[in-house]
Amino acid sequence: MKNPENSDFLVLNRMIYRIYTTEDEKTMRIDLLEQMKMLVDFDAADFYLAGEGKEVLEDPALYNCEGTASEFVDMAPFKKLMEGGKSLVIRETDLVAEEKRQESLYYKKVYRPGNWNYSLLMVLASEKQFLGIMTLYRSIGKDNFDYDDIFLLDMLKDHLSYRLYRDRQLRLYEPHKYTIVEATREFGLTGREEMVLQCIMEGKDKEEICEELSISINTFKKHSLNIYRKLQVNNRVQLFKKVLERE
Repeated sequence: MKNPENSDFLVLNRMIYRIYTTEDEKTMRIDLLEQMKMLVDFDAADFYLAGEGKEVLEDPALYNCEGTASEFVDMAPFKKLMEGGKSLVIRETDLVAEEKRQESLYYKKVYRPGNWNYSLLMVLASEKQFLGIMTLYRSIGKDNFDYDDIFLLDMLKDHLSYRLYRDRQLRLYEPHKYTIVEATREFGLTGREEMVLQCIMEGKDKEEICEELSISINTFKKHSLNIYRKLQVNNRVQLFKKVLERE
């Protein structure tokens, strides 16, 4: 195995920084796949998150592919790795013999449509929880991924696992925020109350709302009290914590 060049470490450091500082998780994954081209040669890639159901892949970040792997996950060679609760980087050819792999339905359904032959997998897990999987593909005619490629991706896997685990914990423990439409349906708001809620979430004061909706201050107060009562909040601060400002 050759030693990575200094430029590789510079790219890795930038990628690790973006893993932790990019606020939107989906943007982080898309950016990661684009930056990965500076480290490893590949022609297509997908990066799935673990779904709520067992052994389910969802919400893919894609690079030059259609994202069909999730449809055939039950027959994928890496399925058992999803159950292992450990992060690792591995070539698919290390999981199954080449002849058997090319004869498999998974290869025919996922690889052939993209004209791919080899893949490098990064399975992500933390606290024995499967969190997601990233796959890099190489087209037919190219050599297989080598151990230098594995080494470079291995330097990223723990950082990615930590980020995905942290995001999952936040999703589990942060209260769900409703869109205005969801809040109207869930809490039984009237059409007029929905309009008042929309104005409140836009940051308008009571005078602006009364003028826009052609209602009196007393009518506004009545609608506001009904909204607070139905959503079980006491003020605008609590309301903004429960309802999204934008749809």
